[in-house]
Amino acid sequence: MLDRRAFLGRVGRVAGGVLGGALAGALAPEGASARTHEFVFARLRYDSGDWDYNPKVCANVLDAVLQYTQIPVHGEEVVITADSSELTAFPFLFMTGHTLVRFSEAEREGIRRYVRSGGFLFSDDCNHDVEGLYAVSFEAEMARVFPAPPGEAGPEYDPIPRIPNTHPLYSSFFSFPEGPPQTSHELNGWGDNMVHPYLRAVEQRGRIGILYSNKDYGCEWDYDWRNKRFRAEDNTRFAVNLVVYAMT
Repeated sequence: MLDRRAFLGRVGRVAGGVLGGALAGALAPEGASARTHEFVFARLRYDSGDWDYNPKVCANVLDAVLQYTQIPVHGEEVVITADSSELTAFPFLFMTGHTLVRFSEAEREGIRRYVRSGGFLFSDDCNHDVEGLYAVSFEAEMARVFPAPPGEAGPEYDPIPRIPNTHPLYSSFFSFPEGPPQTSHELNGWGDNMVHPYLRAVEQRGRIGILYSNKDYGCEWDYDWRNKRFRAEDNTRFAVNLVVYAMT
């Protein structure tokens, strides 16, 4: 278990080598299931696209969790595949990219099992474009993983419906009464030149199993955590809500 002081010192030493070390390290690390009491930032690796984009997100999110909560954290990012037998050991799973998302049948079954066992996958579209390749291919995969129930199949079926801005996710720690906070990438007119005032989700038994964003939080949080002090408002606070929701 790390306190914030120890974590900041550790990140300062290893952050420059994340991609070559922890992030590119062994999948499904030994003893993963023994760490379920602490928050582990797990990243989903998928071979079809740029799964390792936004390498600074982990350190920034861990810093925010330590700054605002009493949740113990694991100090390194873990990379894991959807077909790993250890996937369910991680209550929180981050997925991002710009390009194609294509899973094998074993990976689809792994994601289905992960969600049904109570896992929380946050899928963030770095294109922030509802017609971009990541969005179109990810949504197609979700339709394969969670096909329409009998009697609901058809063009109107949405495997990832929008969640209301009153959803408990937006008050799980900090309060976001207007729903998901905007990102600078939306406001600067990149991607589809739209601000998306909603998030979408796959829910199982009344809880979010997959949270899906076209807002590009990955790029929004992909900066050196030491520069956070220069910001008028900490934009990683919403990440704390995601972590608290996933861990409770």
